[in-house]
Amino acid sequence: SIVLDGTSLQLTLTETAVAAGKPAKIQKSIPATAMDMYLEKFLDASREGKIESFDYKQPKDVSGIINLVFLVLLMVSIGAFIYVSYSRQSGDGKSAMSFGRSRAKLNDPGKNKVTFNDVAGAEEEKAELQEVVDFLRNPKKYSDLGAKIPKGILLVGAPGTGKTLLAKAVAGEAQVPFFSISGSDFVEMFVGVGASRVRDLFNNAKKQSPCIVFIDEIDAVGRQRGAGLGGGHDEREQTLNQLLVEMDGFGPNEGVIVLAATNRPDILDSALLRPGRFDRQIMIMRPDIKGREAILQVHARDKPLADDIDLAEIARITSGFTGADLANLLNEGALLAARNLQTEITYANLSEAVFKVMVGPEKKSRVVSERERKSTAYHEAGHAIVLRAVSETDRVERVSIIPAGAAGGYTAWRPNEDIYFKTRRQLLGEIMTGLGGRAAEMIIYDEMSTGAGQDLKQCNAIARQMVTKYGMSKRLGNVIVSDSDEVFLGRDYGHTQSHSESLQSVIDEEVARILEESYDNTIAILEKNRLLLDKLTEALLDKEKVNAEEFEEIYRTYAVDFKPAPGDEEVEKEHSFSPDEMQAAQPQAEGSAEQTGESGEATINFRS
Repeated sequence: SIVLDGTSLQLTLTETAVAAGKPAKIQKSIPATAMDMYLEKFLDASREGKIESFDYKQPKDVSGIINLVFLVLLMVSIGAFIYVSYSRQSGDGKSAMSFGRSRAKLNDPGKNKVTFNDVAGAEEEKAELQEVVDFLRNPKKYSDLGAKIPKGILLVGAPGTGKTLLAKAVAGEAQVPFFSISGSDFVEMFVGVGASRVRDLFNNAKKQSPCIVFIDEIDAVGRQRGAGLGGGHDEREQTLNQLLVEMDGFGPNEGVIVLAATNRPDILDSALLRPGRFDRQIMIMRPDIKGREAILQVHARDKPLADDIDLAEIARITSGFTGADLANLLNEGALLAARNLQTEITYANLSEAVFKVMVGPEKKSRVVSERERKSTAYHEAGHAIVLRAVSETDRVERVSIIPAGAAGGYTAWRPNEDIYFKTRRQLLGEIMTGLGGRAAEMIIYDEMSTGAGQDLKQCNAIARQMVTKYGMSKRLGNVIVSDSDEVFLGRDYGHTQSHSESLQSVIDEEVARILEESYDNTIAILEKNRLLLDKLTEALLDKEKVNAEEFEEIYRTYAVDFKPAPGDEEVEKEHSFSPDEMQAAQPQAEGSAEQTGESGEATINFRS
């Protein structure tokens, strides 16, 4: 008999076969592919009587189960891929369906250790924000008088002036919850996500009331509406509309104060700036000399300073530095001290850090040909001499021909005092100082080089601003010409200039005249002080770097028409030359030679 069960074959032999020595039963496995062939043979044998009995059980169909398992695995893989993609787009790896929720970070008031004591150089700004702190601490004091605290305060200032630090200090002083978010965190690729995040942010803030909501770089979402270049739906405008409603709409918004920071208040939407939303704008300026000293004292609390460091002197030579610049300055000074295996930060460390922050690290290993090295020395000497001769406010701080950053050399100067407005005479002096390098090259080599490219760019910009922005042109007088360069806003896209072609021609002629007259005056100064130019160049070639004291000594000895440096008392010249002696001392020109490649000098000005 034969039993065929799926792929298992069981044979029961006859008694004759068993008597012949064969086993009574035989069991084998049959390949599934050969099942049909065996089944057909067994059926034929059964019909012919060769098999006493034949039992067949149909095998189970596992292919369907395998296909089902494969399909389930495929769907799970696709779902996992979509989940990971949405999680990455949400920005913080949270649930894929949470991309409509606010990305604001809630800072626990108990963990916020920043107070007004950590903010220096902004006393007036702190006084303005003290009212907000007082309201959050004692709101009944104001409500009894019918007064309402401003719903929004806009902090306006250059990058690094301490806008975010002031916002943290307000929250730390008031000891209230502090929500912080960037303006770019609202807008995503999905329509409606930005508005949803704004609603979620203010809903969470109302639950924590009283609290502070800080939006950094609000210009990313608060830019003027109707200014896009495209004609389709603007997700950013929808987000802004929701922000306007939340700040001052029909719904209540008591106890939620919005602080925002930007360095571009001119591009914000007017509806955002009106009273009831951002009631106040606080301008955070670059710190003055007293503010810089106070900031340095704050950042120097945990740093071991040597006895020779005078923070007032450091503040004096860092005019135009922001709070972030000063913090970086002290950190660079500490790194230099650690590199030299020192236990304290010295004045030399901080002095060197000033130039490192402004220019970059010196590259003493850069190979420079003797020809380019000498040309760079004359170039930088020209800058320094012209500055010293024409400026009534600036002092030369350092002249160097050591490559630093992208520069092949640099001349650094600083104002004797903080300057907020400039006269026409000062602007012309800046142009002449910028042209001093090109003029020195022409006097010595009678050949122009590409090293003055950046100087010419800056000089042209100053001259054009004098004509079109400051009304300092003799021909145009007090005419101001607007320059519509805000193409990215969309409003001015495709608009023509607001003045005629003939007026543009006059502007170009006036700019060229200012540059030409300034260049002629620069040439005259350097030709008159040719001996001084050579002596300063010799010192640069010998030492590669001339500091303020060494420069003043050379200038006092060899300058014609010597005058004291700005801020110094009248000093008599130790040695003076007669015109005949000066003429006899003038060396002959070296002849013209072509200088190839950009020296890339950087003229540094420690001003805002």
